[in-house]
Amino acid sequence: MDWTKDEIKFLKTLNNPDKIQAFLDAIDYNPNYECRSPRWVLKKRSAHCFEGALFAAAALQFIGYKPLIVDMLAVNDDDHVIAVFKEDGHWGAVAKSNFTSLRFREPVYRTLRELVMSYYDFFFNIYGVKSLRSYSLPFDLTMFEPRHWATTDEDLEYIGDKIESLHHFPLVTKKMIRKLSKASDTMMKAGMLGSKPEGLFQPKK
Repeated sequence: MDWTKDEIKFLKTLNNPDKIQAFLDAIDYNPNYECRSPRWVLKKRSAHCFEGALFAAAALQFIGYKPLIVDMLAVNDDDHVIAVFKEDGHWGAVAKSNFTSLRFREPVYRTLRELVMSYYDFFFNIYGVKSLRSYSLPFDLTMFEPRHWATTDEDLEYIGDKIESLHHFPLVTKKMIRKLSKASDTMMKAGMLGSKPEGLFQPKK
């Protein structure tokens, strides 16, 4: 299935990564356990982080980038998925999140690890525990073009299964983890500004 004329007309307005991010920031956060296509996101104006990353990857592909996503694994918290892109050899990211601090990154990071680490201090659960632990290499969604991942009505959980199966590179050691401080009250308020309560992960105490 291809994009419709109306969808193409709208996608043409998202002609740079910042505008794609602005669209994701403007739509509702989807708290439901499902994974729908970028077409569904356009129709419903709603997405959670995985759906947002897939939409961003599709929108980036539409304007000439590769549709790349990176999986970030957390402990006692939601994982996070971002769409990544390169400008002049530097990495940036577009993302949907219930946390204000886990969204857009300018393409100023020399390595993928450097980009992922830019999220570290802002990646915490509702108790302020910093939870990010590892990340995958970029996964190219063109692998799933035969399944029309961008426009299908099929649930896309199979993409989630695929990226979870990828090798993930650790970011911190056990010694570092033992010494981590919690996010400050100010940082937590900023991070959860405007968040949808029903979409927040409920960690074990």
